[in-house]
Amino acid sequence: MVLKEQVADVKASPKPSKNKRSIKRHFLHLFLLPALIFYVGFQVYPILTAFVNSFYSFKGMVRQDFIGLENFVRLFTEEPYNTIFTRAFWHNIIYFIGTVVAKLVLAFALALLINSKIKGREFFKAVFFMPKLLSVIVVGFLFSLILNPTNGALNSFLKMVGLAEWAHPWLGDPKTALYTIILVNSWYGIGFAILIFLAGLQAIPEEIYEAAKIDGSYGLKMLFQITIPMAMPSIMIMTILTFIGSFETFELVFAMQGSSGGPYYSTDVLALFFYRLAFGSVDGGDAIGLGSALAVVLFLIICTATAISLFFFKRKEIEQ
Repeated sequence: MVLKEQVADVKASPKPSKNKRSIKRHFLHLFLLPALIFYVGFQVYPILTAFVNSFYSFKGMVRQDFIGLENFVRLFTEEPYNTIFTRAFWHNIIYFIGTVVAKLVLAFALALLINSKIKGREFFKAVFFMPKLLSVIVVGFLFSLILNPTNGALNSFLKMVGLAEWAHPWLGDPKTALYTIILVNSWYGIGFAILIFLAGLQAIPEEIYEAAKIDGSYGLKMLFQITIPMAMPSIMIMTILTFIGSFETFELVFAMQGSSGGPYYSTDVLALFFYRLAFGSVDGGDAIGLGSALAVVLFLIICTATAISLFFFKRKEIEQ
């Protein structure tokens, strides 16, 4: 009897109306508003503004006439813009390839080592990720001091251990400056790559390894037939992120070599070229229009390469 009365009370209790539930749901969406405003204000709006400005001429900071694709034509055909663009573009390509070799390959090897249940694995993960907690500008400034040719820590150490002939102006030599920055960037970002690779390796079921051992797969055979193919999603993600980061690189090069990408523009990249083009002009010219055109080209390069990579990655996933 008591149970029947409780059931009747539940049935009789008023249910929240559909309008009230809808209001609650929309009210929760308001918590996303600050992040949305920030994203639109600092991401979407600058991109759209650059697209619009690339089709106009400028006099100082004032927008003038609509000139269509003239800024793009000047960027690719007029000296010195075309020469600087080509040189900076190839530096970005070298930066990407060098980072893949110096950071991703080593990070994957370290992730394999940490994933092999070695002692102190949590300690190693923390140590490798620690540089990522520093500001890029701080890292660039510190390594500028370490690599100082006269009293830097690296050359001083080489001289102290009897390797004085190895001492070198690492950032002052056009042949080594870009590769030195690539190594610094790899040291800075290797911890994040290790964590991504570890997530991919730990997602591989142990049953697959056990079945492979039964079939006689060990060592390198298991690595290339099981581990790398199964970890390909994390490898692809890190490759795409590395490409985007390589073509967006600015702070580290700026902190270590200045806005000109010295010495003799040997470390010049597209983001530095954009900075000089858009904000370095003091002659009242149309730098904003040309700079916007370069920003649009850089945006299209990154988007196109990322879309192609994702397309082939998804296609390979379907084939598997």
